[in-house]
Amino acid sequence: MVDDDRELEELRKKRASQLQNDQIEQQQLAQQQEEQRRQIENQRQIILKGIMTDEARERLGRIKLAKPDYATSLENQLIQLASTRRISEKITDDQLKSLLQQMTKSKRESKITFKRR
Repeated sequence: MVDDDRELEELRKKRASQLQNDQIEQQQLAQQQEEQRRQIENQRQIILKGIMTDEARERLGRIKLAKPDYATSLENQLIQLASTRRISEKITDDQLKSLLQQMTKSKRESKITFKRR
């Protein structure tokens, strides 16, 4: 009976050790993923800083506060334009406004109709 208790205790210690190691590995993986996300975001900001004027970046920052998904979509489009070298000079605030207008025009609005009997 004493041997059974010792074996059980040893198994519990092993399992606790395994769980602790798994938690450490998960934390390390989460830290690595967070670091990669930060690096990607830094690269995006460097690219945007290179292709936009300060006023345009400020406007984009305000848009990001109000509509993060919309701003990310706009950032992706700008980065894509820059990567294909379709941008020859820095994007001004007025050019950004026109891009925003084009994006809102192309966005479909859904219409809900109610039929009453």
